[in-house]
Amino acid sequence: QVQLVESGGGLVQAGGSLRLSCAASGRTFNSAMGWFRQAPGKERDVVSTITGDGSNTYYADSVKGRFTISRDNAKNTMYLQMNNLKPEDTGVYYCAASSANGLFTAERLYDYWGQGTQVTVSS
Repeated sequence: QVQLVESGGGLVQAGGSLRLSCAASGRTFNSAMGWFRQAPGKERDVVSTITGDGSNTYYADSVKGRFTISRDNAKNTMYLQMNNLKPEDTGVYYCAASSANGLFTAERLYDYWGQGTQVTVSS
């Protein structure tokens, strides 16, 4: 059974940092993975994605220069380093994994999802 478990969320003041982790179990992921977030009252949107070998990454315009996605395939874990957090970064952050490789931004291309971790940024 495939499981993705996020951790690292929490409450932080604006300008602060958090590091999210997504640990995968049940199979080894050397394929596309990504982070999505759902702000209160809004649809879930892509934040950042990464290819299987980590060589290519995508960032939403709103997080470019502040967030860094990475992965450690030996540990079957993906990370999202979030710096200079803003109140508009508040939301539930989900990690996702695809069965295919590529730089995917569409949710429909991801087959596995975590349960989400709450990030709250206070002003």
